Amino acid sequence: MFEIALGVARGIEYLHRGCQMQILHFDIKPHNILLDDNFNPKVSDFGLAKLYPIDDSFVSLTAARGTPGYIAPELFYKNIGGVSYKADVYSFGMLLMEMVGKRRNFKEFVNQLSEVYFPTWIYDQFDRGEDIDLGDVTNVEKNIVKKMVIVALWCVQMKPVIRPSMTKVLEMLESEIELLKMPPRPCLFPFELPTADHANISLAAMPTMSLEART
Repeated sequence: MFEIALGVARGIEYLHRGCQMQILHFDIKPHNILLDDNFNPKVSDFGLAKLYPIDDSFVSLTAARGTPGYIAPELFYKNIGGVSYKADVYSFGMLLMEMVGKRRNFKEFVNQLSEVYFPTWIYDQFDRGEDIDLGDVTNVEKNIVKKMVIVALWCVQMKPVIRPSMTKVLEMLESEIELLKMPPRPCLFPFELPTADHANISLAAMPTMSLEART
């Protein structure tokens, strides 16, 4: 599972930085990740993709595009930030959440409202010091899963500026879990956003990761 996540991250990072034009996929989701016979992942279905110059910070769209549950919030809420490659980062975070949790990131029929939005539920689990039920796994495997969760939580932040680039996502996935800090609590709607001070403190807690830098 971890190697698949790494492969997908590398693929998206290549789309953003490895070509003469940046390729924004806008539809990263499980159905668009294909596995070969050796379980090497390939990003597929570029029907919604857009090409933009590498140096362009934001892209212009007339309407939201993507699959519900994976669409970055800035495609709906214009007051939280412009649309950029960070939209794919958000979608990757949701994909990563599903890989870890083995469930859809948005679940309609649950016992508690807090369980509806999976990123919030899993963040609260971690905040209370509770482990995810992973079955019979080793401590090494548990740490890998925790690392994937922390990275995913950074990727699904409401404000694009707080999300890491895919280059930083790869660095985080390949780093030791002790170097990673928890991000602000994820939210489903803009009015749930924490104060600016809260977000700044959380970002400052990651001195080894320059999350706003794209390189």
